[in-house]
Amino acid sequence: MAEVVRMPKMSDTMTEGVIAKWHKKVGDKISSGDVIAEVETDKATMDFESYQDGILLYTGPKEGEAVPVDAIIAVLGEKGEDYKALLEDSKKEDTASDKKEAPEASSDSKEADSGSSDSDSDVTAEDLGVTVITMPLLSDTMTEGVIAEWNFKVGDEIKSDDAIADVETDKATMEVTAYADGTLLYIGLEKGEAAKVNDIIAIVGPKGTDITPLLNKKNKPSSENKAAEVKDAPKEESSSAKVESSAESAESDDSRVKASPLARKLAKDKGIKLSDVKGSAEGGRIVKKDIENYKPAEKVASAAPAAGAASEQTVSIPQYIGEERYTEKPVTQMRKTIAKRLSESLFTAPHFYLTMKIDMDSAMSARTKINEIAPVKVSFNDLVVKAVAVALKQHPNVNSSWLGDKIRYNEHVNIGVAIAVDEGLLVPVVRFADGKSLSHISAEVKDFAQKAKAKKLQPSDWEGSTFTISNLGMFGIDEFTAIINSPDACILAVGGIQQVPVVKNGAIVPGNIMKVTLSCDHRVVDGATGAAFLQTLKNLLEEPVRLLV
Repeated sequence: MAEVVRMPKMSDTMTEGVIAKWHKKVGDKISSGDVIAEVETDKATMDFESYQDGILLYTGPKEGEAVPVDAIIAVLGEKGEDYKALLEDSKKEDTASDKKEAPEASSDSKEADSGSSDSDSDVTAEDLGVTVITMPLLSDTMTEGVIAEWNFKVGDEIKSDDAIADVETDKATMEVTAYADGTLLYIGLEKGEAAKVNDIIAIVGPKGTDITPLLNKKNKPSSENKAAEVKDAPKEESSSAKVESSAESAESDDSRVKASPLARKLAKDKGIKLSDVKGSAEGGRIVKKDIENYKPAEKVASAAPAAGAASEQTVSIPQYIGEERYTEKPVTQMRKTIAKRLSESLFTAPHFYLTMKIDMDSAMSARTKINEIAPVKVSFNDLVVKAVAVALKQHPNVNSSWLGDKIRYNEHVNIGVAIAVDEGLLVPVVRFADGKSLSHISAEVKDFAQKAKAKKLQPSDWEGSTFTISNLGMFGIDEFTAIINSPDACILAVGGIQQVPVVKNGAIVPGNIMKVTLSCDHRVVDGATGAAFLQTLKNLLEEPVRLLV
């Protein structure tokens, strides 16, 4: 008996999937476990395995088409079996709820555009044989993307595996694949402009296809808004005119002075009264060079008291002429997300802070010996990552997360390492750090740093941390506090190593001290719990041989 195959829900946030590639065609024999297609979800492109045996009788969506979760994508059954009745029954069930709302939607459509034809209002991408490319969800926190670069222009021929654009997300700059063959018929926004997730950014289809009905349907609401704006425009202009007229009356003195438009603008920007400036052009007209060469001393001299005036002298304060300047840059997607998430963390999680000094003499000696034999250079940060991972195994309360109605105690140790880039801060994750060697951790962190600076980090690289480390010691920072990287319960802020006087065996000697500050979510971690973790970390770094046990 024939069975339908539906689009599976492959992640907790997935609402639809794109058939990136069919590995089987109609008529092929399918066995349970065979990969029949590649599905692009909101997180990654994944293999879709069949859980049934049979002949592939039907495939619904084409490569590159998006399909809602639970929608039919294929039918499996016996060779020659009639499956059309099965498809029709499933479609009736799926559209039952839509039909209930159809009359209301139809009436709204008529009111919105009484002059448009039914064919224009009902036209779809499938009717025209084109593929609509929308802004994909490239990370779990992404709400919109900015077109960093278009790799093709309207009229170019596109293949299904071509990267048509580079999109700047809140985490990195990533490629958007066309997943369709044809001609690039339409580009919805310019380079540097932003679009919300699932907004149309491009259309691909056969050369010469008229996509006007599709675009008219898409732009109808915005057209109405524009009409409303045009309707209100005269009122705005009149109010603006009133403001300008009042401004002119306030500056009536300067308005009667002969001056070029550019000179007036320069004088206004610099705060110079035109009546104080002597014009050099014909008829005493003030020009640009008169404003640029104007000195307050001229006014002071002209205002000097004449002979026979009152003997009382006043002190003249020189006027300083300056120009206010500034530059503005649009907030990047990464900076928007950093601001949003840190604000949520700071105002949601009740923070408290614990600071401890660690004697790094032994760690410095151990690092020197390690680097004599290590295949890659081990840094102090690598030592801290390893020590934190080992300490977390002994203090599982610190390696935990607040989930509202429950606390998750993580048995695995995934350390997020904060890396600064030009646009902000990225936190790739060293997974299972407690089981990795110092060389392994060092190589992995260096690789993450290179990818972060090149904007090549993938969502899988920054997801799933259980604890975070932020190290500013290399920038000469002695100590600082960090905001918790939610949903982690703690973050460790690491300062630089300073050579200071310390007391050892009753004598004052030079010592190398590093300060660390633990930020804790008080809903999960208490003061004594955080202090015990720091004490273990201190013992591990002051006696690094413990890291090898």
